[in-house]
Amino acid sequence: MASTSIDTDAVRALADLLGDTGLTEIEYDTGDVRIRVAKSVTVAAAPAAVAAPAAPATPAAGSGAAETHPGTVTSPMVGVVYLAPEPGAPNFVSVGDTVTEGATLLLIEAMKTFNPLRSPRAGRVSAILVNDATPVEYGEPLVVVE
Repeated sequence: MASTSIDTDAVRALADLLGDTGLTEIEYDTGDVRIRVAKSVTVAAAPAAVAAPAAPATPAAGSGAAETHPGTVTSPMVGVVYLAPEPGAPNFVSVGDTVTEGATLLLIEAMKTFNPLRSPRAGRVSAILVNDATPVEYGEPLVVVE
């Protein structure tokens, strides 16, 4: 079996691209060499603060106190959000549901990869701020978990 040297500059460049774009995975293929760089996504909880007024309990509320609520979970990447595991299936969560820490709230598709967005804390889903199959940007408020 032939030994190939690793192009560390290419790996670093791809890793930098992941950081710059918010992607979780990138692959480069020249025919002879194929490099895949991936990272896991961790959603950090916002620090506790003085409680803001409860967000409206309607899907796609999208504005007002929900966006600044300390329980707001934001998008860790650019992609398309899906509220259910597949078309026609029930949503992962609905407004009013109680969730545990680590429970899947929704999926974000980026580069043909479906990335689960997990709840950073246990609590009650008080608002879903996005609609199914819509594009989202990095840092965009998606769900409020109180």
